[in-house]
Amino acid sequence: MSDALKVALLGCGTVGGAVLRLLSEQSDDLAARVGRRIEVAGVAVRRPDRHPEVPADLLTTDAHALVTRPDVDLVVEVIGGIEPARSLLLAAIGAGKSVVSANKALLADDGVALHAAASEAGVDLYYEAAVAGAIPLLRPLRESLAGDQLRRVVGIVNGTTNYILSRMAETGAGFGEALAEATELGYAEADPTADVDGFDAAAKAAILASLAFHSPVTAADVHREGISAVSATDVARAAEIGCTVKLLAICERVTGADGADDGVAVRVHPAMIPTTHPLAAVGGAFNAVFVEAEAAGELMFYGRGAGGEPTASAVLGDLVAVARNRLAGAAGPGTTGYAGLTVRPMADTPTRYHVSLDVADVPGVLATVAQEFAAHGVSIATVRQDGHGDAATLVIVTHRAPDSALAATVSRLREMSAVRGVTSVLRVEGLS
Repeated sequence: MSDALKVALLGCGTVGGAVLRLLSEQSDDLAARVGRRIEVAGVAVRRPDRHPEVPADLLTTDAHALVTRPDVDLVVEVIGGIEPARSLLLAAIGAGKSVVSANKALLADDGVALHAAASEAGVDLYYEAAVAGAIPLLRPLRESLAGDQLRRVVGIVNGTTNYILSRMAETGAGFGEALAEATELGYAEADPTADVDGFDAAAKAAILASLAFHSPVTAADVHREGISAVSATDVARAAEIGCTVKLLAICERVTGADGADDGVAVRVHPAMIPTTHPLAAVGGAFNAVFVEAEAAGELMFYGRGAGGEPTASAVLGDLVAVARNRLAGAAGPGTTGYAGLTVRPMADTPTRYHVSLDVADVPGVLATVAQEFAAHGVSIATVRQDGHGDAATLVIVTHRAPDSALAATVSRLREMSAVRGVTSVLRVEGLS
């Protein structure tokens, strides 16, 4: 083999350290797969003294100088965040380096600009590790399914929230108790905001929607709700109708009243799904994504969605791909935004609700409640009354209607004298 391909590694935390170790342990196999040895040219970190396991001659605090070095061929970025990652990747691309990134926040925020820069420079920008860890997902969407029309992508893309909701379902625990357990076991960060408030999943949803529907979607376009308001009562109510609660990233192509394409809807929120749905069986900190395509039908991608080694596996898969392209003298397939579909507001997106109401068990209550749904153009699919007297509960599942109409109905129900309280409100997915 001739001269090795040189890689600059930005960041050496949990993922970066695993990447560095795997590059060393698998160097012979990687060389055989690529056709050229891959060598680390340098590792950019903020505090070199915190990385005694890395040879001192590889460590540097000058990341910009590293990514623009003439001898560097490829750049791997695993530092996360928007800056300095954005400036460093643009500098690397401008210097003719192909880039592999695990930075979901950056790709969801500035993916269009980064792809444009990579296309102009004739280099690759790959980021399989940015969504769902080790699960091969983005490249199948971008390449394997390039000849198909995707209609819907629905996924569990955050392991922390899936672990919490799984424990709530298994043990009957409340959100706070399940979160404390997740933190103790290392599934949740000391500050879990990005996970439990849905920011992490929203960034991944934006990336998935952009690839699936060939239209630019940013994290700001994604409707986002977290799981902190999900109660043990919500989870119990779901079980009563044969469902479980999951935090879902939902990306779907939506149509107007005349049947013409009207855009895409991209949302992240907790939802009840039937226990018969493939996503319902995804427990613990695992991730899974369910894809619905016109010709291919239904596809399921499942695996470990986080962690140093699973994420490093995805990084190395991308690294092998861009290294091969580098040797071939051409960049691989990039993203396309030709469709230019608009992102439909959540208010206009058709959804279904599951609503539990505490009501007084007196004549006419059900009719009064049903009239309020009808007044907002919302059709009721099922209704059940439990208990009697002061302990009466109405459980209502609606048909699909614009989310704004459903939200307005619930808001009005809270004001009705016949309703003592709205105890549970969750969206429902996957019910016929």
